[in-house]
Amino acid sequence: MRLLLVEDDAMIGEAVQGLLRAEGHAVDWVRDGLQADAALRAQRYDLALLDLGLPGRDGLDVLRALRARGDRTPVLIATARDAVAQRVQGLDAGADDYLLKPYDLDELLARIRALTRRAAGRAEPAYELHGVTVCPATREASVNGQPVVLSAREWAVLEPLVARPGVVLSRAQLEDKLYGWGDEINSNAVEVYIHGLRKKLGAGFILNVRGVGYMVPKP
Repeated sequence: MRLLLVEDDAMIGEAVQGLLRAEGHAVDWVRDGLQADAALRAQRYDLALLDLGLPGRDGLDVLRALRARGDRTPVLIATARDAVAQRVQGLDAGADDYLLKPYDLDELLARIRALTRRAAGRAEPAYELHGVTVCPATREASVNGQPVVLSAREWAVLEPLVARPGVVLSRAQLEDKLYGWGDEINSNAVEVYIHGLRKKLGAGFILNVRGVGYMVPKP
């Protein structure tokens, strides 16, 4: 997934960015509200992790502007503002969830998975088809009951496909889930990971729509 991290604390930002990248996500990190607003206008994200007390422009103003232009990007507020009134204010401004600092990193990952699953219109955590089961929530996959180990990059390609079964995603759309700002893009990376996924999950699990992109069938 492609995530926007909005955090002005360097230590927290580095830790969270490292964690999310280790999970296979592409992460763009900005440190003030003006940069956050510009990034959200320029790039489509699967989720924004938004601090509130930001230089330049307050996080609530960034959130209100996002919703005012009809952008439905899931927003998880992560902040030290712990008063009930402030939490209500953030949720009423359009946030999808609220996480107080200091937070547990495992809980952060779980909330991100829940929000992105909800945004894709899927309540169930697992995708099943022809003996293949994929559970992005636990990063577990199996074929006919036998566990299959997938790399973080393979998950990064697979997750957007199983989140929207029946929808064709282009190579550029899948690359967008693999690379953040400044990352060197390998021209055939998507094809390499698709090939690896087909070897592990079955040749027909991911379909190639010639000239358009890739999809997994609807269960």
